[in-house]
Amino acid sequence: DSSAYFATGGLILVLSLIETWHGMAYDDELTGLPARRALNEALSRLRGVYTVAMIDIDHFKRFNDTYGHPVGDEVLRLVGRSLKENVKGRDTAARYGDSELRIGPWMARHRKDFFLATKTGSRGGREARDDIHRSLERLRVDHVDLIQLHSLGHPDDWEQAMGPGGALEAAVRAKEEGLARFIGVTGHGWTIAAMHRRSLARFDFDSVLLPYNFFMAQDARYRQSFEEVLAICRERNVAVQVIKSIARGPWATTGRSHTTWYQPLESQADIDRAVHWALGVPSVHLNTAGDLTLLPKVLDAAERFERRPSDADMAAMVQSERMTSLFGLPA
Repeated sequence: DSSAYFATGGLILVLSLIETWHGMAYDDELTGLPARRALNEALSRLRGVYTVAMIDIDHFKRFNDTYGHPVGDEVLRLVGRSLKENVKGRDTAARYGDSELRIGPWMARHRKDFFLATKTGSRGGREARDDIHRSLERLRVDHVDLIQLHSLGHPDDWEQAMGPGGALEAAVRAKEEGLARFIGVTGHGWTIAAMHRRSLARFDFDSVLLPYNFFMAQDARYRQSFEEVLAICRERNVAVQVIKSIARGPWATTGRSHTTWYQPLESQADIDRAVHWALGVPSVHLNTAGDLTLLPKVLDAAERFERRPSDADMAAMVQSERMTSLFGLPA
């Protein structure tokens, strides 16, 4: 099946990238502070009562845009140095990380080997254009392959981003200027398939990204909207990226064992079923979970894909694993 090979190839590329910068994942290159993964692991080991203090730099974006990224980087270095010098004892200081800054040094040497995608969460055109240029600077590239309008699930956000002076205009301009090859749209939640259908009616996007798994497909309204989006995308040759294929549900109150924001399926057998079910949807591309312990299992499952599991097998897994909704009740 060509979609399975394509998905597997894409996952293997992701694996090679992750293996290369895994060594940088625990230290923030810019500030010298422990980074996102180190923070997540430190939090997972905590027991009893504890306090987490989060520091936000007011108006940093405006400052960074006014005086330039080099000056902004110096501000972050200064804050990082101050935290390192003043946080003592058993406390720790961590920066929640920026993937573009981590990938940048590596991408500067291997750009031609990868399909590079990023996103903007801004809704206004000026802000989105700033995001695009900042991404290019941090990634150390002159263009990305795919710029995505991120999380267009709320009607108000959608109207602003897709309307006059909105983020879509900035993305189109970036494509015209050679800063991006393709334009996509992403989103989460029970209404996103219907919103993607609306987005495709407004603009000829090159890709869409949305969650889909057996549990979500049991909701008739979501399944119908997803299938309608899939039909449109097949007709127009639009890429469909599927996420949350191995999601089990929200994290419970117990300790987290993975870096995903949701609780994933963990056994190889369950991941096999979930991945094979997703790859059984014709013409979709499977996006893996962002966890280094889960990635090899997903790759292994994709490599062995032959056919889609039966609905009975999937329903049994939903019951045995007590799978639940990541996004509350269906709309």
